[in-house]
Amino acid sequence: MGRRKLVGSAGRFGPRYGGKIRAKVAEIEKMRRQRYVCPKCNMPFVTRVSSGIWKCKKCGNKFGGLAYTPQLESKEKK
Repeated sequence: MGRRKLVGSAGRFGPRYGGKIRAKVAEIEKMRRQRYVCPKCNMPFVTRVSSGIWKCKKCGNKFGGLAYTPQLESKEKK
């Protein structure tokens, strides 16, 4: 019997929708749930309120960003 890949949060779909789509969903959900640093207080307490809206649990700063990440990585580098 062959080995099975771990699909993470996309495992709830079972065999439906194809492997590529489930892998993309798992990657997006992993990005969305990771900790991000607040631009105001520099503490890692930013959570997603809704699509494109982010809020820091520590200082209460609410700001806009992308749908699944608060900022583009290229913006952080500049």
